[in-house]
Amino acid sequence: MDDRRALKRTVVRRNAKIIVPRRSPVIHCTVQDITGAGACLVVANTFGVPQTFELTFEHGRTRRPCRVVWRTDDRLGVAFAEPEGTTDAPTEAAAEETPEKAEA
Repeated sequence: MDDRRALKRTVVRRNAKIIVPRRSPVIHCTVQDITGAGACLVVANTFGVPQTFELTFEHGRTRRPCRVVWRTDDRLGVAFAEPEGTTDAPTEAAAEETPEKAEA
């Protein structure tokens, strides 16, 4: 399989939680692989998971804003968005220019 990603992914298989604004409970997931720009998440079912949410790895100590780029029945490809008020890195803009690279 040809990997078209601009950034090399790191396989992590680490438990995480999807935090949806104004909704509970959290959605448990596994981060299958990750780059500086996004990740592949494995969930029981993607039905009802919104297009934007926050992802937490460390028992809620840190959160990464995410935007869904692609989805299947049990997987989500997400791009990390810049937290509000942050303007120094163009990560989200770069992800929007080449969304096909996140689908590989």
